[in-house]
Amino acid sequence: MNPTGRLISLCGVSLAGAVFAAVVSAQAPQQPPQPMSFFVTSTPKGDGANYGGLAGADAYCQQLGAAAGRGAATWHAYLSTQGAGAVNARDRIGSGPWYNARGGIVATNLAQLHGDTIEQARLGNRLNKTNVLTEKGDRVNGVGDTPNQHDILTGSQADGRAYTDSADHTCGNWTSNANVTPPAPGTQPAPGPSAQLGHADKTGGTNSSWNSTHPSRGCSQPNLVSTGGAGLLYCFAAN
Repeated sequence: MNPTGRLISLCGVSLAGAVFAAVVSAQAPQQPPQPMSFFVTSTPKGDGANYGGLAGADAYCQQLGAAAGRGAATWHAYLSTQGAGAVNARDRIGSGPWYNARGGIVATNLAQLHGDTIEQARLGNRLNKTNVLTEKGDRVNGVGDTPNQHDILTGSQADGRAYTDSADHTCGNWTSNANVTPPAPGTQPAPGPSAQLGHADKTGGTNSSWNSTHPSRGCSQPNLVSTGGAGLLYCFAAN
């Protein structure tokens, strides 16, 4: 058999295989998009870090989730509390997986979300400027945008657990809107109420963490804005 004929024959087989694969792919049932089970609040409540405690924060997540057509889910704010009966944010958001408003997965489970193992921490979750969306499907303003609103209230350590020291990392367990006046130039700020913040775009700060990058400058709405945020929350479908 001459080489040219063999080449034509092989090309024909290859082409037939490609056509068959395309037909099978076209006939395969398409998976429906996953319903939203994670979002960042598109607007703050407007009273600084005072959400009326965990119950008020959860209710706000529920309100916005319902407005986006996902009222059947049970929405919880990703917030920790301190003191007696302290609550860990990671213990209140279910077990995953979680999907954004466009059906894109952001994390498979709690361990991946928080990088519980060295390998999971190395690979990371999919929370970033592209995938962290509001309930309306919009991106959250981050570094390079005006205004920058990437600071998200969490009150949590990087592993998703509450702080155990005596400092206020949760603005009075999400009941305080106390305003803190910036210290005079060259002086250290006095200890005061504050909220631990994460960066929605994982950009800036010393560790670029989505849930525990730095504290706010106070608890009032102006304090949160001046720090680089707006008092927004992460909301997860716990069921």
